[in-house]
Order: sequence, then structure tokens, then C-alpha cells
Amino acid sequence: MIIGSCVVELFLYEPSSLKEKRQIIKSLIGRIQSRFNVSIAEVGMQDKWRSAEIGFACVSTTKKHANQMLDAVIRFMNHDSRVEMIRWDVEIL
Repeated sequence: MIIGSCVVELFLYEPSSLKEKRQIIKSLIGRIQSRFNVSIAEVGMQDKWRSAEIGFACVSTTKKHANQMLDAVIRFMNHDSRVEMIRWDVEIL
């Protein structure tokens, strides 16, 4: 069993409050969950309204497949105009 995990730090352009930030993050997480077979959640920076930290993970039988799944989610997030990816850390176990 291979586990792939990634933590992404995001900068959000649009929100002017925590409520608006949560709407954007909830929308992004929902879109990723419906499109990809990964577990995903906001894991940090809940009290900052212009920053977010999202973690996601997948389970696979090969390192190559786990890496492909994580790369697909990262590309998807990178194309969302509401957020900018500041940094991301990928780990394959």
C-alpha cells in the first residue's frame, strides 16, 4: 500500500472576511472531492482570511499512480483563479 500526501499553502485574492474565505475553500474542496478520489481538508490557517492551508491524501498500489493523482490535484488547484499556490509539499510513503 502506497500513501501519497500533500500540503498546499494558498493565498486568496477575493475574500474580505473569514466567511468569504470559508465559502471559497469549501467550494474548492468540494470540486476536488467530486473530480478526484482523494481525502481533503483545510488543515491550517483557519483564522487568517487571506491565507489557507489544505491537505489531501490518496492511497494507491504504486508510487507512480499516487504521484500522478497528487500532480493532477495540484494542477487543478493551480488553474483556479481565486487562489494562488504559495508552496506545496508532496510526500509518498
